[in-house]
Amino acid sequence: MEELRLSYSHLCKESGAEPQEVVLRQLHQPPQGRLDLAGQSLTVDTCRALGKLLQTQTVWTELVLSDCMLSDEGAPLLLQGLCANTVVRLLDLKGNNLRAAGAEALGKLLRQNQSVQSLTLEWNNLGTWEDAFATFCRGLAGNSALRQLDLRNNQISHKGAEELALALQGNTTLQQLGFLLDLRWNNIGLLGGRSLVNCLPSNRTLWKLDLAGNSVPSDVLRAVEQAMNHNQDQHAAFQKNQARTHILSREVQHLQEEKSKQFMDLMETIDKQREEMAKSSRAVSVRVGQLQEALNERHSIIKALKAKLQMTEAALALSNQKAQDLGELLATAEQEHTLGQQEAAERESKLLKDLSVTNERNLLLRNQVDELERKVKSQQEQLFLTRQEMTHTSAELKMRAVQAEERLDMEKRRARQSLEDSEKLHCKEMECITRHLEESQKATQERVHRLEALRLSLEEELSRVKAAALSERGQAEEELMKARNQARLEEQQHLAHMEEKLRLLAQARDEAQGVCTQQKQMVADAQARASQLRLQMEGQQRRLEELQQELSSKDQEKVAEVSRVRVDLQEQIGRLQAELVGQEALREKVAALERQLKVIASDHREALLDKESENASLREKLRLKEAEIARIRDEEAQRASFLQSAILTYVQGSPVRALSPPK
Repeated sequence: MEELRLSYSHLCKESGAEPQEVVLRQLHQPPQGRLDLAGQSLTVDTCRALGKLLQTQTVWTELVLSDCMLSDEGAPLLLQGLCANTVVRLLDLKGNNLRAAGAEALGKLLRQNQSVQSLTLEWNNLGTWEDAFATFCRGLAGNSALRQLDLRNNQISHKGAEELALALQGNTTLQQLGFLLDLRWNNIGLLGGRSLVNCLPSNRTLWKLDLAGNSVPSDVLRAVEQAMNHNQDQHAAFQKNQARTHILSREVQHLQEEKSKQFMDLMETIDKQREEMAKSSRAVSVRVGQLQEALNERHSIIKALKAKLQMTEAALALSNQKAQDLGELLATAEQEHTLGQQEAAERESKLLKDLSVTNERNLLLRNQVDELERKVKSQQEQLFLTRQEMTHTSAELKMRAVQAEERLDMEKRRARQSLEDSEKLHCKEMECITRHLEESQKATQERVHRLEALRLSLEEELSRVKAAALSERGQAEEELMKARNQARLEEQQHLAHMEEKLRLLAQARDEAQGVCTQQKQMVADAQARASQLRLQMEGQQRRLEELQQELSSKDQEKVAEVSRVRVDLQEQIGRLQAELVGQEALREKVAALERQLKVIASDHREALLDKESENASLREKLRLKEAEIARIRDEEAQRASFLQSAILTYVQGSPVRALSPPK
């Protein structure tokens, strides 16, 4: 606001005028978005400066200039500045007796300004000058931002009402906004009321038109009220239709999105099923290969188990050695932990000793302070005694002076003859007394000064000692706190380090124990497998020996063995055939899954077709709704034409019942 005050003062000085104090006071107030100059008489220079200021200001959204006695020169200057303003929303020009120049300036303002939404022009004389009011109405016809216009008590005649009706009828930019017009207490009359009624069918944005106090017949007022109600109802219906169409469009969009999502889900499920089938076929082929590899690998497992047995024995020995090493490390870590605790206890004892020393120092400093305070008290007592002595000496001197005067009187009475001698003696005595008095006073003053200087020095020394004691005490406390914190931090860090070491050692010990148990288990398993394999090998060897004996002994047993081998081969062939049958069954399952996929795809296609049919039905419903909305609009237009024809016939004097639509 200080910038606005400075710019206003500068503009006034440029025009050679002094700024008004009233305006400066209003500009000095904190910004609230409102400039209120109601009831203040504004000069032409002030109007010029405010007009230039309003061209660039962005603070005020409400401008109240009611009863400001704007002149024919000042009003156009002020309104010219508002033409370029884009911030002011409310303009109040009530009771300014605006004339032709003001009306023309207002018309220009309405043509150029597109930010003012409320314009109050009550108690002016705009309707007195018909040409100027016509200019104002033409500006209103080109405005698209005004929401409320107050033209009460403006001497508007029926011709002005006709111009206003033409402006409302020709305004094509206020089709989506509401407009309020107040024309109370003017001179509109019957002709003006009819012209306003005639413009209402072509203007659907005028929601309120107040014609009270204008000598307008009641039937015209009723027609205006009906038109206003009709405009409000039509606007409400239009908003409802817009809301319904918006809801339907959103529903259609939602359905389309749902269909697209369902289609995408279907495609994803189909892709997933295809991938699963491919995975299952690959898994079957891999399983067959694995079985074949397992048959080939069984011969090499025995050799690998022997090697593993040797490796596990070596690993068991290593793990035992590691466990011993970890136990030693754990013992050393525990010893380090105990040593750290002892060191922490020693540090704590040292810190306690330092604390006791600092406490003793504080006690000594306090004793010194107490001694200094006692010295100060003694010096103060001595000073008090010296002052008492000085008072006593002054009283004695006064008593001596009184006694000297009495003696002088007595000598005057006794011997008038020796007057000169006595006067000389008296003068000498007086001089001596005055000298003695002055010397005593000087001595007492010097003593008082010395005592005061001594008191000041003692107070300074006491303050220095107190400050030193406080500083030493603060330093000692800070050092103590630092030492405590450092000891705590070191102890915490050491404890954390030791705990981390213990945790790591325990974890390593647990891991080593787990590895040992696993290796022991593996060794036991390997030994069991080796024993089993040995038994199998021994059984095979015994069997081979028996076979060799049987082959060497009997030829018939060879034939029996050949037949038995043939039987075994046949059994193997049967097993292979069974595996082939299983593979064929798997193939049949794959074919069944493919058929199921085809059925699912056909079902999904049917669902898509159903959704498309639902879409078509919804589109048909939307088309029917749009046709119904168009029919409603046609009916409203027909009702409006019937109402217009009824009003015209009523105004012309013909009966209305024959033309009015049935209720």
